[in-house]
Amino acid sequence: MSGEEFKTWQSVQAEVLRRINSRQWKPGDFIPNEAELSVEFGCARATVNRALRALADTGLLDRRRKAGTRVALNPVRKATLDIPVIRYEIEGKGQTYRHTVLEHNRAVPPSGIRARMQTEPGVKLLHLVTLHLADGKPYVFGDRWINPAVVPGIEAADLSAKSANEWLVANIPFEGGDFSFSAMTAGHREAEILACKEGEGLFVIDRSTWNKGLVITSVRLTFAPGYQMHTKI
Repeated sequence: MSGEEFKTWQSVQAEVLRRINSRQWKPGDFIPNEAELSVEFGCARATVNRALRALADTGLLDRRRKAGTRVALNPVRKATLDIPVIRYEIEGKGQTYRHTVLEHNRAVPPSGIRARMQTEPGVKLLHLVTLHLADGKPYVFGDRWINPAVVPGIEAADLSAKSANEWLVANIPFEGGDFSFSAMTAGHREAEILACKEGEGLFVIDRSTWNKGLVITSVRLTFAPGYQMHTKI
Protein backbone atom coordinates (compact mmCIF):
# COMPACT_ATOMS: atom_id res chain seq x y z
CA MET A 1 0.00 0.00 0.00
CA SER A 2 1.22 3.49 -0.77
CA GLY A 3 1.61 6.32 1.72
CA GLU A 4 -1.39 8.01 0.13
CA GLU A 5 -3.55 5.25 1.61
CA PHE A 6 -2.52 5.99 5.21
CA LYS A 7 -3.98 9.42 5.80
CA THR A 8 -6.23 8.42 8.71
CA TRP A 9 -5.47 6.65 11.98
CA GLN A 10 -8.10 4.04 11.06
CA SER A 11 -6.18 3.07 7.91
CA VAL A 12 -2.94 2.82 9.89
CA GLN A 13 -4.71 0.73 12.51
CA ALA A 14 -6.09 -1.60 9.83
CA GLU A 15 -2.60 -2.20 8.41
CA VAL A 16 -1.05 -2.82 11.83
CA LEU A 17 -3.89 -5.22 12.62
CA ARG A 18 -3.32 -7.01 9.30
CA ARG A 19 0.35 -7.53 10.15
CA ILE A 20 -0.54 -8.90 13.60
CA ASN A 21 -3.22 -11.26 12.30
CA SER A 22 -1.00 -12.52 9.47
CA ARG A 23 1.80 -13.12 12.01
CA GLN A 24 4.11 -10.76 10.13
CA TRP A 25 4.43 -9.34 13.64
CA LYS A 26 4.22 -12.26 16.06
CA PRO A 27 3.21 -12.24 19.74
CA GLY A 28 6.08 -10.79 21.75
CA ASP A 29 7.69 -9.05 18.74
CA PHE A 30 8.62 -5.40 19.11
CA ILE A 31 7.22 -3.35 16.25
CA PRO A 32 8.89 -0.31 14.61
CA ASN A 33 8.63 2.89 16.61
CA GLU A 34 6.19 5.69 15.80
CA ALA A 35 8.76 7.74 13.91
CA GLU A 36 9.70 4.80 11.69
CA LEU A 37 6.07 3.89 11.02
CA SER A 38 5.15 7.48 10.18
CA VAL A 39 7.89 7.51 7.54
CA GLU A 40 6.85 4.14 6.15
CA PHE A 41 3.17 5.08 6.01
CA GLY A 42 3.80 8.66 4.86
CA CYS A 43 1.64 10.17 7.59
CA ALA A 44 1.99 12.27 10.71
CA ARG A 45 3.44 10.67 13.81
CA ALA A 46 0.28 11.70 15.70
CA THR A 47 -1.75 9.57 13.28
CA VAL A 48 0.39 6.53 14.09
CA ASN A 49 0.17 7.27 17.81
CA ARG A 50 -3.63 7.36 17.69
CA ALA A 51 -3.77 4.05 15.83
CA LEU A 52 -1.38 2.29 18.22
CA ARG A 53 -3.19 3.63 21.28
CA ALA A 54 -6.48 2.29 19.95
CA LEU A 55 -4.97 -1.17 19.44
CA ALA A 56 -3.34 -1.05 22.87
CA ASP A 57 -6.76 -0.34 24.35
CA THR A 58 -8.06 -3.58 22.79
CA GLY A 59 -5.23 -5.57 24.38
CA LEU A 60 -3.44 -6.41 21.14
CA LEU A 61 -0.40 -4.22 21.76
CA ASP A 62 1.69 -3.78 24.88
CA ARG A 63 3.02 -0.22 25.02
CA ARG A 64 5.54 0.81 27.65
CA ARG A 65 7.23 4.15 27.94
CA LYS A 66 10.89 4.02 26.84
CA ALA A 67 10.61 0.24 26.31
CA GLY A 68 8.73 0.44 23.01
CA THR A 69 5.66 -1.28 21.65
CA ARG A 70 5.30 -4.96 21.06
CA VAL A 71 2.58 -7.39 20.11
CA ALA A 72 1.02 -8.73 23.29
CA LEU A 73 2.26 -12.19 24.23
CA ASN A 74 -1.33 -13.29 24.80
CA PRO A 75 -3.18 -11.00 22.40
CA VAL A 76 -6.69 -11.68 23.57
CA ARG A 77 -8.85 -8.90 22.21
CA LYS A 78 -11.20 -7.22 24.63
CA ALA A 79 -14.88 -6.88 23.91
CA THR A 80 -15.75 -3.27 23.19
CA LEU A 81 -18.96 -1.70 24.41
CA ASP A 82 -20.32 1.60 23.21
CA ILE A 83 -23.13 3.67 24.65
CA PRO A 84 -25.91 2.88 22.16
CA VAL A 85 -28.67 5.29 21.25
CA ILE A 86 -31.75 3.15 21.76
CA ARG A 87 -33.66 4.94 18.99
CA TYR A 88 -30.93 4.01 16.47
CA GLU A 89 -30.93 0.43 17.73
CA ILE A 90 -34.68 0.08 17.22
CA GLU A 91 -34.79 1.89 13.89
CA GLY A 92 -31.83 -0.20 12.72
CA LYS A 93 -34.09 -3.23 13.06
CA GLY A 94 -36.63 -1.60 10.76
CA GLN A 95 -39.02 -0.84 13.60
CA THR A 96 -40.79 2.39 14.52
CA TYR A 97 -39.38 4.08 17.60
CA ARG A 98 -41.25 5.95 20.29
CA HIS A 99 -40.50 6.79 23.90
CA THR A 100 -42.44 8.13 26.83
CA VAL A 101 -41.36 9.61 30.15
CA LEU A 102 -43.05 7.85 33.06
CA GLU A 103 -41.37 9.83 35.84
CA HIS A 104 -39.33 13.06 35.80
CA ASN A 105 -38.45 14.68 39.11
CA ARG A 106 -35.75 15.80 41.49
CA ALA A 107 -35.18 13.43 44.37
CA VAL A 108 -32.66 12.23 46.91
CA PRO A 109 -31.44 8.88 45.55
CA PRO A 110 -31.36 5.63 47.52
CA SER A 111 -28.08 4.92 49.29
CA GLY A 112 -26.91 2.45 46.62
CA ILE A 113 -27.43 4.98 43.84
CA ARG A 114 -25.83 7.75 45.92
CA ALA A 115 -22.74 5.55 46.33
CA ARG A 116 -22.58 4.94 42.58
CA MET A 117 -23.12 8.63 41.82
CA GLN A 118 -20.62 9.67 44.51
CA THR A 119 -22.81 12.46 45.86
CA GLU A 120 -23.22 13.74 49.39
CA PRO A 121 -26.18 12.71 51.57
CA GLY A 122 -29.28 14.81 50.97
CA VAL A 123 -28.24 16.04 47.50
CA LYS A 124 -31.13 15.81 45.04
CA LEU A 125 -30.50 14.40 41.59
CA LEU A 126 -32.58 14.29 38.44
CA HIS A 127 -34.57 11.05 38.31
CA LEU A 128 -36.09 9.75 35.08
CA VAL A 129 -37.99 6.60 34.26
CA THR A 130 -38.43 6.25 30.51
CA LEU A 131 -40.06 3.55 28.41
CA HIS A 132 -38.78 2.94 24.88
CA LEU A 133 -41.10 1.21 22.41
CA ALA A 134 -40.53 -0.64 19.14
CA ASP A 135 -43.53 -0.78 16.82
CA GLY A 136 -45.66 0.29 19.76
CA LYS A 137 -44.50 -2.58 22.01
CA PRO A 138 -42.34 -2.14 25.14
CA TYR A 139 -38.67 -2.67 24.32
CA VAL A 140 -36.76 -1.41 27.37
CA PHE A 141 -37.32 0.91 30.25
CA GLY A 142 -34.63 2.93 31.93
CA ASP A 143 -34.49 3.99 35.56
CA ARG A 144 -31.93 6.79 35.36
CA TRP A 145 -30.27 9.21 37.77
CA ILE A 146 -28.39 12.26 36.47
CA ASN A 147 -26.24 14.71 38.42
CA PRO A 148 -27.30 18.11 37.01
CA ALA A 149 -24.29 19.73 38.68
CA VAL A 150 -22.00 18.04 36.15
CA VAL A 151 -24.37 17.96 33.16
CA PRO A 152 -24.81 21.51 31.85
CA GLY A 153 -28.08 22.14 30.05
CA ILE A 154 -29.86 18.99 31.20
CA GLU A 155 -32.55 20.78 33.19
CA ALA A 156 -33.50 22.98 30.23
CA ALA A 157 -33.58 20.04 27.80
CA ASP A 158 -36.91 18.72 26.55
CA LEU A 159 -36.43 15.07 27.47
CA SER A 160 -39.89 14.15 26.28
CA ALA A 161 -38.94 15.14 22.72
CA LYS A 162 -35.51 13.49 22.83
CA SER A 163 -34.78 10.76 25.34
CA ALA A 164 -32.19 11.33 28.05
CA ASN A 165 -30.20 8.47 26.48
CA GLU A 166 -29.99 10.23 23.12
CA TRP A 167 -29.52 13.71 24.59
CA LEU A 168 -26.61 12.63 26.80
CA VAL A 169 -24.82 10.75 24.00
CA ALA A 170 -25.17 13.78 21.70
CA ASN A 171 -24.24 16.50 24.18
CA ILE A 172 -22.10 15.25 27.05
CA PRO A 173 -18.60 13.79 26.55
CA PHE A 174 -17.49 10.95 28.80
CA GLU A 175 -14.08 9.47 29.40
CA GLY A 176 -15.10 6.20 31.02
CA GLY A 177 -17.85 4.03 32.30
CA ASP A 178 -18.75 0.65 33.70
CA PHE A 179 -21.32 -1.97 32.78
CA SER A 180 -22.76 -4.86 34.72
CA PHE A 181 -25.13 -7.47 33.31
CA SER A 182 -27.66 -9.56 35.14
CA ALA A 183 -30.90 -11.45 34.78
CA MET A 184 -34.04 -11.06 36.83
CA THR A 185 -37.58 -12.32 36.88
CA ALA A 186 -40.27 -9.77 36.24
CA GLY A 187 -42.03 -8.52 39.33
CA HIS A 188 -45.29 -6.61 39.37
CA ARG A 189 -43.66 -3.29 38.35
CA GLU A 190 -41.62 -4.77 35.49
CA ALA A 191 -44.57 -6.82 34.22
CA GLU A 192 -46.79 -3.76 34.19
CA ILE A 193 -44.29 -1.52 32.37
CA LEU A 194 -43.05 -4.12 29.88
CA ALA A 195 -46.45 -5.74 29.30
CA CYS A 196 -45.14 -9.19 30.18
CA LYS A 197 -46.02 -11.84 32.73
CA GLU A 198 -44.72 -11.83 36.28
CA GLY A 199 -41.92 -14.36 36.59
CA GLU A 200 -40.68 -13.99 32.99
CA GLY A 201 -36.93 -13.68 32.56
CA LEU A 202 -35.54 -10.21 31.83
CA PHE A 203 -32.09 -8.99 30.78
CA VAL A 204 -30.73 -6.06 32.81
CA ILE A 205 -27.84 -3.66 32.24
CA ASP A 206 -26.59 -1.35 34.98
CA ARG A 207 -24.36 1.38 33.54
CA SER A 208 -22.58 4.45 34.87
CA THR A 209 -20.51 7.00 32.94
CA TRP A 210 -18.16 9.68 34.15
CA ASN A 211 -16.00 12.54 32.96
CA LYS A 212 -13.04 14.13 34.76
CA GLY A 213 -13.69 11.94 37.77
CA LEU A 214 -17.32 13.04 38.15
CA VAL A 215 -20.20 10.64 37.58
CA ILE A 216 -22.58 11.90 34.91
CA THR A 217 -25.37 9.35 35.08
CA SER A 218 -26.28 5.93 36.38
CA VAL A 219 -29.02 3.95 34.68
CA ARG A 220 -30.64 0.55 34.97
CA LEU A 221 -32.00 -0.72 31.65
CA THR A 222 -34.52 -3.54 31.90
CA PHE A 223 -35.35 -5.18 28.57
CA ALA A 224 -38.52 -6.91 27.50
CA PRO A 225 -38.41 -10.75 27.29
CA GLY A 226 -36.48 -12.08 24.33
CA TYR A 227 -33.91 -9.30 24.07
CA GLN A 228 -30.45 -10.31 22.84
CA MET A 229 -27.30 -8.24 23.15
CA HIS A 230 -24.51 -8.29 20.54
CA THR A 231 -20.96 -6.98 20.80
CA LYS A 232 -17.67 -7.49 18.97
CA ILE A 233 -14.29 -8.90 19.85
